[in-house]
Amino acid sequence: MSDRVQGLLDAVMRVGRGLELSQVLREVVVAAVALTDAGYGALGIVGDGRRLAQFLPVGMADELVAALGTPPCGHGILGELIRHPEPLRLTDLTRHPNSHGFPEHHPPMRTFLGVPVRVRGEVFGNLYLTEKRGGAEFDAADEAVLTTLAVAAGVAIDHARTYRESRRREQWLEALGEVTRNLLAGRDWREVLRLIARRTREVAGADLVAVLLPVDGDGHLRVEVAEGGDADLVDGELVPARGSLAGLATATRAPVVSEEGRADPRGHRFGGRGDADGPTVVVPLPLDATACGALRLSRRVGRAVFDDTEVRLVSGFADQAAIALELGRRRAESEELALLHDRDRIARDLHDLVVQRLFASVMALQGTTRAIGSPDVAARVARTVDDLDTTIQLIRSTIFALRTDDGVDGGASLRRRLPETARVAAQSLGFDPVLRIEGPVDFSVDAGLAEHVLAVTAEALSNVARHARASRAEVVVAVPDPGEVLLLTVTDDGVGMPVAARRGGLANMRSRAELCGGTLAVEVPAGGGTRIVWGVPLPDD
Repeated sequence: MSDRVQGLLDAVMRVGRGLELSQVLREVVVAAVALTDAGYGALGIVGDGRRLAQFLPVGMADELVAALGTPPCGHGILGELIRHPEPLRLTDLTRHPNSHGFPEHHPPMRTFLGVPVRVRGEVFGNLYLTEKRGGAEFDAADEAVLTTLAVAAGVAIDHARTYRESRRREQWLEALGEVTRNLLAGRDWREVLRLIARRTREVAGADLVAVLLPVDGDGHLRVEVAEGGDADLVDGELVPARGSLAGLATATRAPVVSEEGRADPRGHRFGGRGDADGPTVVVPLPLDATACGALRLSRRVGRAVFDDTEVRLVSGFADQAAIALELGRRRAESEELALLHDRDRIARDLHDLVVQRLFASVMALQGTTRAIGSPDVAARVARTVDDLDTTIQLIRSTIFALRTDDGVDGGASLRRRLPETARVAAQSLGFDPVLRIEGPVDFSVDAGLAEHVLAVTAEALSNVARHARASRAEVVVAVPDPGEVLLLTVTDDGVGMPVAARRGGLANMRSRAELCGGTLAVEVPAGGGTRIVWGVPLPDD
């Protein structure tokens, strides 16, 4: 008996030394099996709905565990302890009225001993032991030892959970600090969204993270960035706001949790991923008083569900990240306002100083031409006057562009914003795309169509960056027939269009073309690569 007491004390010391929760949980099961001479042991962690959220077996080979398939969820004898959290000792578990038998490949089990593990008075889980070695039965001494170990385990688990939560909060604060620093440093908001997704996946231990933002007046949320497995299949996909987990989170501005996303009718299976999503949580990402996005995290089937602490931490991070995004947007608006003031000053100076001086020079030359006796010299002066007139027209066109802001319907805002779209894409491409604007774009494209052109340009260049492995890309926005059609052409010299891009980004570009009454074509240039031709009719005046 003294050896057993010493063994129990040693086990309590080993269990109490651990700080990592996973290590503590496994140590508890290993100690329980050793102290009672059991053939198999397991710790079942009770989740929401009085079911087993996690099951940690000891004594079975990994191959056998894999062959058994989905872990137990808390039916039969295992559920008996969940419903009645008191020690349970059975001579033959198969004779118990709640026994449901074993799945295929499961080893035979007869004797059984189970005790609950409580943390701060609440049932955290249950210790299950079966098949005492030598064909013996579990006795009262085994029950007493296991009950004592369960009490020590509850204290150790509480300490490990406290340590884990403090470490998680520290990691979330570090992630939030990095997001805020990047925003205040002037990083592009899309890159900051990607940083948010990446850091969320790292800290939360998720397999896939997606940031979804609302599509104006469309009733959908769009995956702006995705990080993790199958990110290429998810990036750019449209998710219906009605009837989806993400839509529910944005509508209620509250977290939405699903224990198994693939079986949840609100889960929205992303195209091409099949039944990949297991535990899923979606938290709102407030953008302003009316608009709200979502941060969606999922784990593979069979992994642990997101607990309440994780949901609170992810929600807090999303709220703070949204504030950081708002600060970044306000800073960008302030810089834009300063830029507009500067552009207006430049336009005023060009008009009042440069144009007026050139116009005076033209008038003087025209007056001088009549006094020139040589026809050749007179012709040369006349040509100079024509050149100066052309220069004045170009400067006036520049003044018009400088004084046209994004709120004006027309192509001037598009002419200004397209270079910014190309500049942002260059960060992902690794080179600057060539940009050409041809025809009377300034007077032909209204604000609504301009937004579609900018979105399609960004999507096409994003596809080039993700899939094409290109060294050159060219964007041409042209109005070849005034008042009739706008053509957007994006050409690269890469390896061609993969299937993932055709399902995601290409479908979105085609959808925008159809909304505008236009078409989308994918061509292969003579020298290889891909050419996207997006053509839409111009709106009537």
